[in-house]
Amino acid sequence: MNISIKNHIMNNFKGASIDDIKESIVSSFNDKDEITLPGLGVFFKIVWNKCSDDEKNRILDILKNSLS
Repeated sequence: MNISIKNHIMNNFKGASIDDIKESIVSSFNDKDEITLPGLGVFFKIVWNKCSDDEKNRILDILKNSLS
């Protein structure tokens, strides 16, 4: 069986409200189980692909400064 995690996650959130998406993100940060990390990766990929170059650079700055 070949399951696409990306497609599964995207299908789970079709029609979801902003509050539903936010709750899922926040709860994944509070969850000690790393099973939610692939979902956050899918969300990040969606955001990254929709960002302008300036927005991508801002994200990179935030990440760089947060890892220092």
